[in-house]
Amino acid sequence: MKRFLTLAALALFSIPLIAVGAEGLVSVQSPLSAKDTMDRVQENAKQRGLTIFARIDHAAGAAKVGKALPPTELLIFGNPKGGTPFMECAQTVAIDLPLKVLVWEDADGQVWLGYNDPAYIAERHGVPECPSVAMLSKALAGLAETSTAP
Repeated sequence: MKRFLTLAALALFSIPLIAVGAEGLVSVQSPLSAKDTMDRVQENAKQRGLTIFARIDHAAGAAKVGKALPPTELLIFGNPKGGTPFMECAQTVAIDLPLKVLVWEDADGQVWLGYNDPAYIAERHGVPECPSVAMLSKALAGLAETSTAP
């Protein structure tokens, strides 16, 4: 029994922590620096055939106005193959597309990767049964997992 508990504890600590923060935001703990995490997100998104529209460094923007902000970067990306079916369920979903991933370092120095849960977006737009939600959820979870792996 002691061995089982030890193995269970090791398995638990090897899984990236997923936290619930703001409503509809999925947050995954990253063992990497914020820059390295976002570099991985961008590279993994490109490898999956996604179009990168913008990478926004909010900390750099803050520095331009004399403010200090811990590392905070946003990647905006997408693909019409995934987004169009979602918008077919409700055209207003377009306000939440393209998809975004946020990487930030919190006050304790912990790096996080966050994204809007497609199920939350679907609920927000009154289409909780939209068939494309499961595919987008799986794709974002996979992107987060590969981008935060040690």
